[in-house]
Amino acid sequence: MKIAFSLVALLLSSGLLAAPDYPPVTVDVAVTRVSDHTYYALGAAGTATENQGFISNAGFVITDAGVVVFDSLGSPSLAWALRQRIRELTDQPVVKVIVSHYHADHVYGLQVFQDEGAEIIAPRGAYEYLASNAAAERLNERRFSLDPWVNDDTRLVRPDRVIEKEYRFSLGGMDFQLNYLGSAHSDGDMTLYVVQDRVLFSGDIIFEGRVPFVGDADTKRWLETLQALETGDLVALVPGHGPAARNPVEAVAGTREYLAYLREVMGAAVDELQDFASAYDAADWSRFEQLPAFEAANRRNAYQVFLSMEAEAFQK
Repeated sequence: MKIAFSLVALLLSSGLLAAPDYPPVTVDVAVTRVSDHTYYALGAAGTATENQGFISNAGFVITDAGVVVFDSLGSPSLAWALRQRIRELTDQPVVKVIVSHYHADHVYGLQVFQDEGAEIIAPRGAYEYLASNAAAERLNERRFSLDPWVNDDTRLVRPDRVIEKEYRFSLGGMDFQLNYLGSAHSDGDMTLYVVQDRVLFSGDIIFEGRVPFVGDADTKRWLETLQALETGDLVALVPGHGPAARNPVEAVAGTREYLAYLREVMGAAVDELQDFASAYDAADWSRFEQLPAFEAANRRNAYQVFLSMEAEAFQK
């Protein structure tokens, strides 16, 4: 039987219930307010191993009936640090966690909120990821590269609810809209729109101020998704990585231009039967090479797009 949310918070704050034994991080999980009820924590630019796993963003919305969290950061230790920032602002419990997609830097903190009793809501594709060899292999790798913050006690959390179309809910006088985007950046992607605050949490559909991680994404679908995003009425857009965008149109355009250029260059190479290395070396990357994570991600991104566009060519 679960202890009531408010009782858990009371026992933790009073010291009668011991805090979980999460190795503390030394990175500053600071939060920024972007509207009346909405906040986010800004992950650092660069790689996970350089920043104790703190490379992605997470957000939360404080309502009169509890807190809604968006994404859970890259380790239980980071999520616990985020939970303390929330506790500094409200004694309301975290009642729901919305997962943009199941990638390691966004989901390894879920156990912190699940243990509090929060409902975990994720897009379709989550179960496919959890059942994959890639999920197990990444967790094992992170237990090595991000030790002690990701360790043998870190577990993959299954969602309580899976979304595969638009889903709306209300909580404490606030209205929320979840938009299922299908497989774009990952096996399944989802955004959260906070209606009264006019804030959009985009997850990794949009990267602000850094090179995106493409991985095995369907870049064709990803581009179509970016083109369809309605951003004109937003107060703020919080991407999966990088600072909140006060000009959402520019934020969408930055990610879209990068993906479009990858597909243009690699698509031309495939059409002309050019090998990857020659195509990559001949491309003009000057528009993007000053962005954080360019050296770590760009060549790998280009190669993945090259392979995917070869596959697309065979399907024509």
